[in-house]
Amino acid sequence: MNDLAERLARSTLELCAVPSVTGDEAACADLVERRLRRTPLEVSRVGLSVVARTPPTEKPLVLLVGHTDTVPPKATDGPPRRDGDRVYGVGASDMKCGLAVMLELAESIAGRGAFDLGLVFYDREEGPWIESGLGPVLDAVPWLHRAALAFCLEPSDNVIQVGCLGTLHARVTYRGRAAHSARPWQGDNAIHKAAPLLSHLAGRVPLAATVEGHTFHEVLSATLAQGGRTRNVIPDQFELNLNYRFAPGRDIQDAVREIRELAGSADVAVVEAAPSGRVVTNNALLRKFIERNGNAVAAKQAWTDVARLTEVGIDAVNLGPGLAAQAHQAGEFAEVSLVADGYRQFERFLTA
Repeated sequence: MNDLAERLARSTLELCAVPSVTGDEAACADLVERRLRRTPLEVSRVGLSVVARTPPTEKPLVLLVGHTDTVPPKATDGPPRRDGDRVYGVGASDMKCGLAVMLELAESIAGRGAFDLGLVFYDREEGPWIESGLGPVLDAVPWLHRAALAFCLEPSDNVIQVGCLGTLHARVTYRGRAAHSARPWQGDNAIHKAAPLLSHLAGRVPLAATVEGHTFHEVLSATLAQGGRTRNVIPDQFELNLNYRFAPGRDIQDAVREIRELAGSADVAVVEAAPSGRVVTNNALLRKFIERNGNAVAAKQAWTDVARLTEVGIDAVNLGPGLAAQAHQAGEFAEVSLVADGYRQFERFLTA
């Protein structure tokens, strides 16, 4: 294995060895900051996020964006380790191997490319949208907003994934009247009131939505249910959590209206919502990246912070060397050869 791959493998392993479950990213941010401060980049902190850039010029600004946090470890996860072409560890693919690529680029090519380069390492991506560290970074660092293109290094198997689904969680509450279960006619069963909605969801098929030639699938699912007091009482309340994933071009208000229509007499409360990400296939720099590297391009069938970036006017796509199928898995791993290929793609583009 060549020197580049070895460096990236060691860096991924080093990052995995520093636990950084959402809310506990300080040690990982410190590690990232120490490495960046050994480079010629200008480095600053915004809370538990780290931001760096090459000295500004008149060149177009390209951003690389990655989150430092991971989901909690699984009971079967062992310590971080290297085994041949694989680095195992919590967050190895999602997305510490992407952070390793960002750090290697900062240490190897910063200042000698065709672009100004900005790097954002932020906290709390795996938690609620409103708590993400990227929002405060975008508020506190004005120069980020002049970026011509941003890459979120979410695991995508080095496939460029454009746009992203919006997401909405709504609490749907059906109310009835309690009674003895031996005499149900004396009550009003709140669970039974949800039958039309649940029947609709069971038969609902994904709705294909094509945006700029790329097909997203809108899906609406019940993901949590709670109701009833005890086994022999007709329930007077029943709650469902509905999760709606909607395509670019559709807004949160549209999604809420559809859920209200489907819920009928139930009360509907929005628990959390995040917008969809704009598809930016017409971005000139993105086209140049694809011409130089020959990446496959696909729709992002999930939510990512591409949505937050495009919402503030920054063209952004998903492109990372992690394995999408490994994200949040027990025994998560990254493939070193894929990480090295991902680095080379960015290097070819940034130094063109």
